[in-house]
Amino acid sequence: MASVCFYFQVHQPFRLRRYSVFATDPFYFDNEANEKICRKVAEKCYRPTTAKILDLVKRHEGRFRVSYSISGVCIEQMKQWAPDVIDMFKELAQTGACEFINETTHHSLSFLFSRSEFDEQVANHERLVRETFGVTPTVFRNTELIYSDELGAHMSRKGKHKAILCEGVDGLLGYRSPNYVYVPPTSGGDGSGADDLGERPVKLLLKNYRLSDDIAFRFSNRGWKEWPLTAEKFARWVNQINGDGYCCNLFMDYETFGEHQWADTGIFEFLDAMPGWIYDTNPGHNDFLTPSQVVDCYPPVGEYKVPKFISWADTERDLSAWLGNPIQDNAAAELYKLEGPVKARHAAGDEHILEDWRKLTTSDHLYYMCTKYWADGDVHKYFSPYDSPYDAYINFMNVLDNLKVRVGV
Repeated sequence: MASVCFYFQVHQPFRLRRYSVFATDPFYFDNEANEKICRKVAEKCYRPTTAKILDLVKRHEGRFRVSYSISGVCIEQMKQWAPDVIDMFKELAQTGACEFINETTHHSLSFLFSRSEFDEQVANHERLVRETFGVTPTVFRNTELIYSDELGAHMSRKGKHKAILCEGVDGLLGYRSPNYVYVPPTSGGDGSGADDLGERPVKLLLKNYRLSDDIAFRFSNRGWKEWPLTAEKFARWVNQINGDGYCCNLFMDYETFGEHQWADTGIFEFLDAMPGWIYDTNPGHNDFLTPSQVVDCYPPVGEYKVPKFISWADTERDLSAWLGNPIQDNAAAELYKLEGPVKARHAAGDEHILEDWRKLTTSDHLYYMCTKYWADGDVHKYFSPYDSPYDAYINFMNVLDNLKVRVGV
């Protein structure tokens, strides 16, 4: 069998308004821009793609399956400015062919700086998903697939999730394929002591980055030797997994469809045709499963050891998209120094301050401060609302200065 496991990240940050060093008001977020972007992306991606997936689920009688991780800050924006999209996701949830993945509510790097804040955001997101879509998530993915043995051990001890999604890194896999289920090493401290890999408290699903990126990044590249990518051709590639794996984990931004790959590239026609070709290329041997179904169907084959943090970002697939240069490290350190004072102030009756601070923990703010060049730099510039990473840093620190005044530090 080759089981295709589709996972989509759906996220929009609350972008900051231009905040002067002389500003004294506590209104940090550019809701005019946030509304405009949310409505634009809903029109180009969220509505047409979700409508297409609903149609595919119905057309294939529930055999076509997908999964989503929708950040809490994105859910908040859609409830305000695109509530019909929320209704479409609810309809998908009711089909039973869609799984919602747990994460941090604010798409944050909190695991790296504060385990207590991380646990709170994960619990808050689980509650939000349950209240919004009527389902309780059993699979977890950290922000931007950031993962290490340390995270695997932490989530194993919590015991609330059956699986974690992460990147399949060639240097860590060695000769092995990402198309199997793995487990974290017991040396990571999960305390299970289980000799049977299937008894480990949490399993790992690894992104097949080559096939994922063929859709997410290379689909419209006319210089790519495989262009144009047809559904028939892609189905043949997926079918080749038979005999060297069980699952084809296709993890990507939802905005791949309609926003990053525009409608005129043929991306929606590709999505429409792909399930049929997956089934027909090897009848009875290929299917679609959600992440929880994958780990229920297939036993783990070994340990995936990740001693240092990895992610799915940039060519390095590490933390360098968000941390590592002096302005990023300083901004992150100053931000998390305020956690205690902010929470004390909130407990004393400041209704809005904790949510303001948490919106600042969204990883995008640090992403805008990345100083990389060449190909990765172009990607960062595409997503950033600032003229330079230094403008992003100055604006962010101006907001933090005001927050410090509010908490009295």
